[in-house]
Amino acid sequence: MNVLTIDTSNQVMGVAILQDEIVIGEIVTNITKNHSVRLMPAINQLMEEVSMTPDQLDKIVVAKGPGSYTGVRIGLSTAKSMAWALDIPVVGVSSLEILAYHGQFFNGYICPFFDARRGLVYTGIYQWQDQQLISVDEEKNILMVDVLDRLANENQEVLFLSPDLSLHLEQIKEVLGEKAVIPAGPYHIPNPSFLGLAGLSKEVDNTHTLTPNYLRLAEAEANWLKAQKGKR
Repeated sequence: MNVLTIDTSNQVMGVAILQDEIVIGEIVTNITKNHSVRLMPAINQLMEEVSMTPDQLDKIVVAKGPGSYTGVRIGLSTAKSMAWALDIPVVGVSSLEILAYHGQFFNGYICPFFDARRGLVYTGIYQWQDQQLISVDEEKNILMVDVLDRLANENQEVLFLSPDLSLHLEQIKEVLGEKAVIPAGPYHIPNPSFLGLAGLSKEVDNTHTLTPNYLRLAEAEANWLKAQKGKR
């Protein structure tokens, strides 16, 4: 099975092609540039490099957020359009789950997160059990201090994974001390190949109804709803 993966949900842009569980190619960048301009050229380049044409694809797996509202929409719209045009299935995977795959050989809790500004983060708590990734606490948009207080009460080591680690590192160390496990830089960059592995075990989504996993309303939408409520 030939699987194309797409992740534009945050600053990192990643695409990969897997044949079942074997990675045959990937492109990853971690720079502040417009994903909408760079995504399709990256997909075309990758497919040329591995000598594959779109009609040879069997499935598309896409990161559905949380993360950048614009980035999530770019990835999902591209994945859904390609899946519809090629008449192949599409699978959406949580962007936090992709990060949690980097901790596959860690025995304790795994806390992937993305910064959501104003002290908030998008996060969830995971753990690997019998080679399966288990959700210990549901994904949510929450104050980082509340996440850390919850983890401190567990009294066990916690692996933190995030491209935004530097924004919260001091607070993490202050609350959890030696219980906080912080790996080296590359572990904090979502890997599109892990996205493919995560998608292999998931149910196929409906191409037309697959929606972003924002975890909270966009600020403009939230302000509009607040204004409408005030008018009533």
